[in-house]
Amino acid sequence: MRILSRYLVRQHVAPFVFAVTALTGIMLLSQIAKRLPMLVGKGLPWTVIVEFFVLTVPYLIAMTIPMSVLVAVLYTFNRLATDSEITAFRASGISLRQLVRPVLVAATGVAVFAFAFGDQVLPRTNHELRKLMTDIGRTKPTFSLKEHIVNEVQRGRVFLRTARIDQATYWMRDVTIYQMSDQNSTKILYADSGRIGFAPNQEDLHLSLYEGSVHDFDRSDPEVFRRTPFDNYLIKLEGIGSGDFVRREGDTYHGDRELGVCQLEDVVRNARRDQITAQRRAQTAERNGLRSLVGLTQLEPDTVVALPTASWYCRLWAAVLPEPLEAQTPGPTSGSQESAPLRPQVREIKQPTGRAYFSGVTNRSRMNEARIQRDRARGSQTRAAAYQVELQKKYAIPAACIVFVLVCVPVGLWFPGSGLGLVIGAGMSIFAVYYVGLIGGESLANRLVVSPFLAMWTPNIVFGLLGALALWQLSRQGVNARGGESRQWQKTARGSESQA
Repeated sequence: MRILSRYLVRQHVAPFVFAVTALTGIMLLSQIAKRLPMLVGKGLPWTVIVEFFVLTVPYLIAMTIPMSVLVAVLYTFNRLATDSEITAFRASGISLRQLVRPVLVAATGVAVFAFAFGDQVLPRTNHELRKLMTDIGRTKPTFSLKEHIVNEVQRGRVFLRTARIDQATYWMRDVTIYQMSDQNSTKILYADSGRIGFAPNQEDLHLSLYEGSVHDFDRSDPEVFRRTPFDNYLIKLEGIGSGDFVRREGDTYHGDRELGVCQLEDVVRNARRDQITAQRRAQTAERNGLRSLVGLTQLEPDTVVALPTASWYCRLWAAVLPEPLEAQTPGPTSGSQESAPLRPQVREIKQPTGRAYFSGVTNRSRMNEARIQRDRARGSQTRAAAYQVELQKKYAIPAACIVFVLVCVPVGLWFPGSGLGLVIGAGMSIFAVYYVGLIGGESLANRLVVSPFLAMWTPNIVFGLLGALALWQLSRQGVNARGGESRQWQKTARGSESQA
């Protein structure tokens, strides 16, 4: 069996390497065709363009490794069935389970490598790629603005939409600008026309708007709305871009795809702590509003939250590397400090005297505070779900290497002699269904419809059960019979065509 195991694993090596190389190359060519005009149009040095595409390769490899396992298993077992090697193995008393076992062990090794690659290498390259894209975006930023879509001018704060933009004169028509300066207010500016210009330092961007109005919304109070017309309106944005490519240092922000497993766990724990704290503050504000009406003392919200401990993997990494990368998140809190165990904490506060304290204005402010806290709790829950999706994805995608073995072995044995047609057709179909399941599950999890675990692991569970059931049926009825029936049917069909 050791000789047979080595033989089966060796048969998969060449198709796997070829699939990784070919699929990564095809996807890289697609990225080059998509991004190259924009990079060249900004007048970037060729070294920066090459660096940009090199940094995209790790992300492509992370996607093509499970696809390559799928292709290699399909091709190898279909060829073994076509050459009657499966028949010889079964005639020698070797069961299908014994044939699949070494392939599953090899796929597990590939899955471990894919997990380590996605946890340690991919976040760092994604971070460097995002920093490079930010620096590229600052270079001639007007060249990247597109018509009839919402363009992000300043990260997370200023967005611009225009019906027409002249790249030569920087004039715009039918302009809409969204300004999100803080969490409590939003400004939407509508203008008939506008112009983009740079300050003398060539880094600050000036947006000059003409003949429009400013719509100001207060998020904390939906009843507050202000509309201010204007003839001329100037928006100054600092540090947006320059005419030449300049590398900027000091970017410590890390998005969800720029964090490893342990950093994602820290972010999820902090987001859940913020969610629970905001929910308790909202409940306390509502209770205090009712208590003030009857003259009872006010309560202080309990903000001590018990958080789950880190996983064994992260505890092991903490022992090896005492100072891991600190996650920088857009949430109100960051870091990895855990709270003390949960203890009930209610403290009475002396109630002020006077009729003003019991006025409707005070009660309404408490209701507003409760609404704000519930909005914050909802935001923290959404943030925790988004990062939990990325955390589960780091486990689920490498595990697909094992799942694809269970699925592709019976598919390859059911249709001997199909060759590359089966590999291309069945391989693309299986991966397309799997990828659509991942994308759909991620969308549902981000909208808090399903749990992140269920969203990311449902494709693996479904395909794994189907593959295990197909292998069980094949082991019962015999692979030789199935392959013989398929080949006999093909010969009969060819004979009938020749007679006709």
